[in-house]
Amino acid sequence: MGAARYSIGRAEAGDVPVLVALLSDDILGVGRETGDLEVYGRAFAEIAADPHQFLAVVRTESGEVVGTFQLTLIPGLARAGAKRLLIEAVRLAHSTRGTGLGTAMIEWAHDYGRQQGAVLAQLTSDNSRTDAHRFYEGLGYEATHTGFKLSL
Repeated sequence: MGAARYSIGRAEAGDVPVLVALLSDDILGVGRETGDLEVYGRAFAEIAADPHQFLAVVRTESGEVVGTFQLTLIPGLARAGAKRLLIEAVRLAHSTRGTGLGTAMIEWAHDYGRQQGAVLAQLTSDNSRTDAHRFYEGLGYEATHTGFKLSL
């Protein structure tokens, strides 16, 4: 039996409902996300219009969406004018976890960042996501900073 094949591309407006379902399908998202697809549609339009954003979908060969992540390119003055790649909202369908797809997604994101001139990849992960922390550490990420958030 051959290995499953996936493709990664830019999300389209029609993908929003399944992306919201992926975001909602975890212990944090279930209490944080909403069923109001209109708010997500507005957010999608803003993301799609921003050239520094890449909202990705991961599809099976049959076209089913099984993953997502959002990439943001951040130009900066620090580090001699370095551009950073921010990786956020990484989600995989339960059926694909443990298959190597997550690693392939992050490697794809790194390649994308390099092609766009980024010299550093960074991400945040909620303190409660210890499995995700092990995953990112296994890819070579280091917990080098302490992050802070404030609800506005």
